[in-house]
Amino acid sequence: MSLAEGNWERLVRAALRRERTGADAFGRPASGIAGNVPSSLGNRDIDAILRAADEIQEEDPNISRILCEHAYSLAQNLDPNSEGRGVLQFKTGLMSVIKQKLAKRDGGSIDRSQDIARLQEFYKQYREKNKVDELREDEMKLRESGVFSGNLGELERKTVKRKKVFATLKVLGTVVEDLTKEVSPEEAEKLIPEELKRVMESDAAMTEDLIAYNIIPLDAPAMTSAILFMPEVKAAMSALSYFRELPKLPGGFSIPPSRNADMLDFLQYIFGFQRDNVSNQREHIVLLLANEQSRLGIPEEMEPKMDEAAVQKVFLKSLDNYIKWCNYFFINPVWSNLEAVSKEKKILLVSLYFLIWGEAANIRFLPECLCYIFHHMLRELEEILRQQIVQPAGSCNSQNGVSFLDQVISPLYEIVAAEAGNNDNGRAAHSAWRNYDDFNEYFWSVHCFGLGWPWRMDSSFFIKPMKRTKGLLASGGSKHHGKTSFVEHRTFLHLYHSFHRLWIFLVMMFQALAIIAFNKGHFNSKTIREVLSLGPTYVIMKFFKSVLDILMMYGAYSTARHLAVSRIFLRFLWFGIASVVISYLYVRALQEESKTNSSSIIFRIYGFVIGIYAVVQLFVSFLMRIPACHRLTNRCDSWPVIRFIKWMHQEQYYVGRGMYERPTDFIKYLVFWLVVLGGKFSFAYFLQIKPLVSPTKIIVNLNNVNYSWHDFVSKNNHNALTIATLWAPVICIYLLDIQIFYTVISAIVGFLLGARDRLGEIRSVEAVHKLFEKFPGAFMDTLHVRYPRRDALRSSELEFEKNKADAARFSPFWNEIIKNLREEDYITNLEMELLFMPKNTGNLPLVQWPLFLLSSKIFLAKDIAVEGKDSQDELWGKISRDDYMKYAVQECFHSVKLILTEILDNEGRMWVERLFEDINESLMRKDIQVNFKLSMLPLVISRVTALTGMLRQEESSEVAKGAVKAVQDLYDVVRHDILSVNMREHYETWNMLSKARIEGRLFSKLNWPKDAELRLLIKRFHSLLTIKDSAANIPKNLEARRRLEFFTNSLFMEMPEAKPVREMLSFSVFTPYYSEIVLYSMPELLKKNEDGISVLFYLQKIFPDEWMNFLARIGRDENAPDSELFENQNDVLELRFWASYRGQTLARTVRGMMYYRKALMLQSYLEKMATGEIEAANSGSEATNTQGFELFPEARAQADLKFTYVVTCQIYGKQKEEQKPEAADIALLMQRNEALRVAFIDVVETLKDGSVHTEFYSKLVKADIHGKDKEIYSIKLPGNPKLGEGKPENQNHAIVFTRGNAIQTIDMNQDNYFEEALKMRNLLEEFNRDHGLRPPTILGVREHVFTGSVSSLASFMSNQETSFVTLGQRVLANPLKVRMHYGHPDVFDRVFHITRGGISKASRIINISEDIYAGFNSTLRQGNVTHHEYIQVGKGRDVGLNQIALFEGKVAGGNGEQVLSRDVYRLGQLFDFFRMLSFYFTTVGYYFCTMLTVLTVYIFLYGKTYLALSGVGESIQSTADILQNTALNAALNTQFLFQIGVFTAVPMVLGFILEQGFLKAVVSFVTMQLQLCTVFFTFSLGTRTHYFGRTILHGGARYQATGRGFVVRHIKFSENYRLYSRSHFVKGLEVVLLLVVFLAYGYGEGGALSYILVTVSSWFMALSWLFAPYVFNPSGFEWQKSVEDFKEWTNWLLYRGGIGVKGEESWEAWWDEELAHIRTLRGRIFETILSLRFFIFQYGIVYKLHATGTDTSLTVYGLSWIVLVVLIILFKVFTFSQKASVNFQLVLRFIQGVSFMLALVGIAIAIAVTKLSVPDVFASILAFVPTGWGILSIAIAWKPLIKKMGLWKSIRSIARLYDAGMGMLIFVPIAILSWLPFVSTFQTRLLFNQAFSRGLEISLILAGNNPNTGL
Repeated sequence: MSLAEGNWERLVRAALRRERTGADAFGRPASGIAGNVPSSLGNRDIDAILRAADEIQEEDPNISRILCEHAYSLAQNLDPNSEGRGVLQFKTGLMSVIKQKLAKRDGGSIDRSQDIARLQEFYKQYREKNKVDELREDEMKLRESGVFSGNLGELERKTVKRKKVFATLKVLGTVVEDLTKEVSPEEAEKLIPEELKRVMESDAAMTEDLIAYNIIPLDAPAMTSAILFMPEVKAAMSALSYFRELPKLPGGFSIPPSRNADMLDFLQYIFGFQRDNVSNQREHIVLLLANEQSRLGIPEEMEPKMDEAAVQKVFLKSLDNYIKWCNYFFINPVWSNLEAVSKEKKILLVSLYFLIWGEAANIRFLPECLCYIFHHMLRELEEILRQQIVQPAGSCNSQNGVSFLDQVISPLYEIVAAEAGNNDNGRAAHSAWRNYDDFNEYFWSVHCFGLGWPWRMDSSFFIKPMKRTKGLLASGGSKHHGKTSFVEHRTFLHLYHSFHRLWIFLVMMFQALAIIAFNKGHFNSKTIREVLSLGPTYVIMKFFKSVLDILMMYGAYSTARHLAVSRIFLRFLWFGIASVVISYLYVRALQEESKTNSSSIIFRIYGFVIGIYAVVQLFVSFLMRIPACHRLTNRCDSWPVIRFIKWMHQEQYYVGRGMYERPTDFIKYLVFWLVVLGGKFSFAYFLQIKPLVSPTKIIVNLNNVNYSWHDFVSKNNHNALTIATLWAPVICIYLLDIQIFYTVISAIVGFLLGARDRLGEIRSVEAVHKLFEKFPGAFMDTLHVRYPRRDALRSSELEFEKNKADAARFSPFWNEIIKNLREEDYITNLEMELLFMPKNTGNLPLVQWPLFLLSSKIFLAKDIAVEGKDSQDELWGKISRDDYMKYAVQECFHSVKLILTEILDNEGRMWVERLFEDINESLMRKDIQVNFKLSMLPLVISRVTALTGMLRQEESSEVAKGAVKAVQDLYDVVRHDILSVNMREHYETWNMLSKARIEGRLFSKLNWPKDAELRLLIKRFHSLLTIKDSAANIPKNLEARRRLEFFTNSLFMEMPEAKPVREMLSFSVFTPYYSEIVLYSMPELLKKNEDGISVLFYLQKIFPDEWMNFLARIGRDENAPDSELFENQNDVLELRFWASYRGQTLARTVRGMMYYRKALMLQSYLEKMATGEIEAANSGSEATNTQGFELFPEARAQADLKFTYVVTCQIYGKQKEEQKPEAADIALLMQRNEALRVAFIDVVETLKDGSVHTEFYSKLVKADIHGKDKEIYSIKLPGNPKLGEGKPENQNHAIVFTRGNAIQTIDMNQDNYFEEALKMRNLLEEFNRDHGLRPPTILGVREHVFTGSVSSLASFMSNQETSFVTLGQRVLANPLKVRMHYGHPDVFDRVFHITRGGISKASRIINISEDIYAGFNSTLRQGNVTHHEYIQVGKGRDVGLNQIALFEGKVAGGNGEQVLSRDVYRLGQLFDFFRMLSFYFTTVGYYFCTMLTVLTVYIFLYGKTYLALSGVGESIQSTADILQNTALNAALNTQFLFQIGVFTAVPMVLGFILEQGFLKAVVSFVTMQLQLCTVFFTFSLGTRTHYFGRTILHGGARYQATGRGFVVRHIKFSENYRLYSRSHFVKGLEVVLLLVVFLAYGYGEGGALSYILVTVSSWFMALSWLFAPYVFNPSGFEWQKSVEDFKEWTNWLLYRGGIGVKGEESWEAWWDEELAHIRTLRGRIFETILSLRFFIFQYGIVYKLHATGTDTSLTVYGLSWIVLVVLIILFKVFTFSQKASVNFQLVLRFIQGVSFMLALVGIAIAIAVTKLSVPDVFASILAFVPTGWGILSIAIAWKPLIKKMGLWKSIRSIARLYDAGMGMLIFVPIAILSWLPFVSTFQTRLLFNQAFSRGLEISLILAGNNPNTGL
């Protein structure tokens, strides 16, 4: 029984404590029954009690039992019926533990009346045992003494111990108090002695720093917290105090005893804000004010006060959007005169705004709605202040109490949630429901004031829609509120609607160029008249735009502003009339011209009208480029005429006003686009349009063309279709080639800008070595704060002192960078020693450089001296050719003198002085080689080396004797072998020395070096004399090299001056996380794939040097088996982190971002060490001593004040409840990073009145002293926060917990580096630099893609991404001024963005690419986005083809949704013309041009097919030899070059040249070509085209979880087929079909060569689309895997599926999923129209059969359909369902046999009787296959109809047949190649080419030769 009880207890305890792999803060495995308290109990005390119980379990189980029982009683009181989620299980488990504790007691029952006495006794014993009275005293002494710097962990250990002890005492005291309440007060007095009471109160006071707080302990000020003593924090805290204008709070209002009431308490009482929201915003506002105050550089005072300027800046920044909102409506803000508002009142208003914002939840996405709420609540506040009576505000008051959340936010949330719930999970049309933008834009109209205050709930705004039924959205009555001001209809017409100016420009230019070309380039009156036809073209296209305005607003007319609707219809009338009038005038003018002797009055009138209109347009456009003119027109807004013209010209929104740039910026991007357009139109005219003129004229005039089919359309219309096939590809290329010219020109401009910015100057480790001596000065100029003495030294020409001071300042930073490289395992211990830079604070009269620069230099110098017969000058000249050799010689000279002087005394020191005086005299006389025998230098070096070798060791008698001997040997060598000076000059000295030597007195006792600096000097000197190997290739690791190269290069780039840490801008880093890998677990690392390869083995092979460095770091032998390593828990944890830091994990991101804090602590520490007068500290070593900087309280406080890191782990609460390993790993990260904060959404379920009631809380936690979560804030939400896209909603709920002036958005697959973190304060100063007309609101940051070394695919993605994030964005920011935000590590102006809707948008589907909308929003709201490349952040990218395709599909789909969005429409309308061009071609235009590229191939091939099948081509060829004169070849060449990526590769190549050098760039580019990068990029072209087009046509864009692991597994054939079948394979086979038809029926004189030249690019594209997934698939051509793949594919294809079966398991399930996107009538019609193209094949080929001869009647085509029907019937007969035929098997088989025989006989008769030939049979297959596919596609489009007709099963059978056929066509070539053994080897080399440069034997990995048997 006892065994069973023990097992049960272990089981329960394990369940409750959730044992995790890992350790607590002290490295011990986490344990205990705490940490499992259900959130529905909402009591933090229970968790604390259980933790204390677990802590003292071993010490006193009885006390542990008492605590557990008390915890149980608390839980019982809170939820007596166990209705909350998880409460019943918790209570049951806890009761089981209590019972086990009772059962374990030795006999007898328990007298619970003695519990209080037992607790008191234990309390005393616990205090005595832990020496409580001494604990705090010891810690304070340690802090004050500073001796902790020698032992970094000592202070931390004592602090943690003190906190743990007092936490346990607090729990014991609380339980004692609670238990005494259960008895009468009289007995309670007796039960707790007075003395014990005092002790308990005293101990409780010591636990104030255990009360949960985030950064500043405002509610429980900890006397040990250095942040509270900072003057700016003190000033900010005092600024929040109550002031005279505030009426007094009632006595019953609860305020913590540790502080007085402040203005936030006042606001909380009035408006009913949540307590934790108030606490959160209190800290937020204190930090905002404190940081603003610190930037003013105000001298410290005894009683710091908040400066008016700081308050004013925070006030204006925070309420800027509200002030603009008021101005927009021409209403005054609530304050009438800002100057009259007091400083305290301003802080009160800011506090109110942030309290509203902090509790607004999803309504934060509606910034103008918040302005409305703030406006009305402020009026309420003013009324309360006027009356001076404290009372709850009417808007927030109800019968249930005062609650801002319930009364103000919840009504808004409910209507937003109701609309969001009606979007059918994103499948509903955007026009059918209101998104966040619709709700927000309602508050851009004066109608919003009709909502009243408090809310008028009967308003149409609050009427909820009825649930969707049968795809329709029924409103909740006629009053239901529709869309606001914009409707996102799903159509390609948005591209014209948003960018109509571009299309009008392109069409008019094409028209003009064509007119000029058809007039042979002559500019005569005829040409001019024809060119003037552009007038009607312009107004008709503008009229079309006005028609689209009317159509696109459908769905928003009921709610749109009347003025906006009026404008739309006025513009429609204006352009309608203008179109008619101008077209009429032009036609009349032409008619008039045709008459003889006519006067051209009408033509003149027409020309005058057009001219006036054009001049006015150009003049206005020019004026609008000048900011002064803009301001002037704004002043003239009161003039009705001006207002009317501006209103008609451009609709005024709340956003998008004043979107102009200063003239210099405008001229820059104007010139850029003039160059691009000049190139584009020259190309279009000379190589596209002009060559087509002559052939067009000939074709138009051709008659009697013989058609080989029954022609319907081309007779008597001048061969219109032939002309169309000639011009269509050219027009397509005309529309897309501007993208090519933009790409090339922008690449050149980006290259030049990068060169100007000095990028790539240091691109090799040799350059680092060569330029190292310039680094200290450059570092001081850029990354270090200025100090006056340095400027004085520079001006006074004391160059040496300045250089030495610079080196002393630079060395601690450089050494910390090197230490971090070692901790990250990029360098070895030896490399670290060599790379370290001496402190340069000693007495040597020179700068000491790192050993890696000086190693082996002494030996080279020795050889020169020994071998040379030169004079002294010549000798020194040879040595000085290498600067570092010179420095090494000088350092050795001075070091040996200093060392000998320090260790010798009396005669010994006299000898040193005499010797060096002689040497100096010889040097002065330049006869060193005469007085000293330099040939004996090796002897001297050997003796000095022997001496330093002894001196390095610890002092002992033996070592001391050895040292004396070494000095004596040195003396003898110098005296007898080296010196040849005339000793008579100093005879007495030498004689005395000789005598002392003979008598044994000389060097008899040495002063053993004890000073740390001297010992370091000796160690370094010894290294200089002993390291013979060159360190030219150090560091060896490529990543370490790259980082040092970039860092040192950036020192010479222009960046803002570094401010002291105290004065820098504060910032947060913000990372959204869902459920990705946090930390690799051991099972994940050791799990083998099908080839027997584990992730750990893969990492060991791909990072072999880093693996060795890791083993050295943890003290393991590199040859020891891995199994030994797994025995030690600490080593296992280190191993997990090592592996995780090489993947795309949250652990890697957190480590990288925490470098910011480390960098700030170091910078702050060194600044504090300099104590104000930085230059004064230079003489001492303290100024550069960094030991213990991470524990220095002031440095930590300063870092916390300036930096916050919040990871928003959306489902962390759920993961904890479900005991997911991710939750344990996140907790572990919090333990290891004390400044890390985790925000998450906690879902609390409770039973109320028999139904489940769910509440949502936004929580912030940190790790506590026990290594568990400590809840800091818990803010209740109005409901489920996920109403829109997941990631932005996740960001939005947690953004309230961020702090600072700026916020950096970091994805969880990013990394950061310590050396880059040092530059953050420089980057933040960019917010205050001049970057144009407006200050920056988003700072773009460069990225390094760290996944490029994994495989060739990864390197393609890496290079492509790097090209975009560097060169591409460089040009977007400057000169084009259209850089947006691309989900990269950009730094946002935090206050600007949180008051304007946040850092992303969240509406379902439309905002799926949520990040870029932050850039759109920022730009529309007069922000400015810049880009900076002196700082970089790491970024992981997808590394497998399937991952890449999913990612690109997501991005392309997101771009498709952007086309429909209001943001793109407004930017397209409101940008000036040239900025609009930049914006279009770098966002949606890029994807449209990509799609057009593919369409060009189709159009060209279908044109060729038409010419071939119709017989027109052949007829024209025989009539006139004109085709070779066409520009078709030019068109094809353009398409070919674009397609193979020559032009698109230009940015990549120029980026390579800039940053790697020309030779490396050429090698990289050639290597990529050999690795088939062109195949990859062509394949990507198909991915982007498919998803972009499909999204606009049908929707269906969705977030794709690509997975971020290491892709070394083989992807199954069926998996690839499923993913690429519709996006690539079908389209690829269609292109192949077209090419085969063209080959079979085409024409041309050139034969095979001509065909190849014309079609090679199309073949390349088709084959890339068909086979790229298998070429880039690991082991894709291995025979055994191919066999397995085929079996698996056939099983998948034939499996029927059923309910709940996934697409991965069954073809039928997958097929249904593939059809899901076709949902709307519009979509079905489009699909039907597109599918009609497949019928051209049958129509053309049947007339080409030998059987038909010359017959072109429709009868032939009709007969072909009869044959097709017969074939389908035969197919149905042979595939008749076995289940249906079970009753007549024999009959079925008989019918099938007869059918088969009849079919054979029919074919034989046809061949014998008619002219049908065997080739005709194959031609018929070629004809019927596409027809069948066309029928199938149309049937799929009309699926509901086909199902009603009962034909769906037949359609599905045909579809399965097609998929089987397509699969076989793709699989057969793969199988053939797999049979050839060398192909697999070649493919492996192709995929993993990095093996050549990094020694990676990936072929062994993929072959499964797995030597790691220990795993």
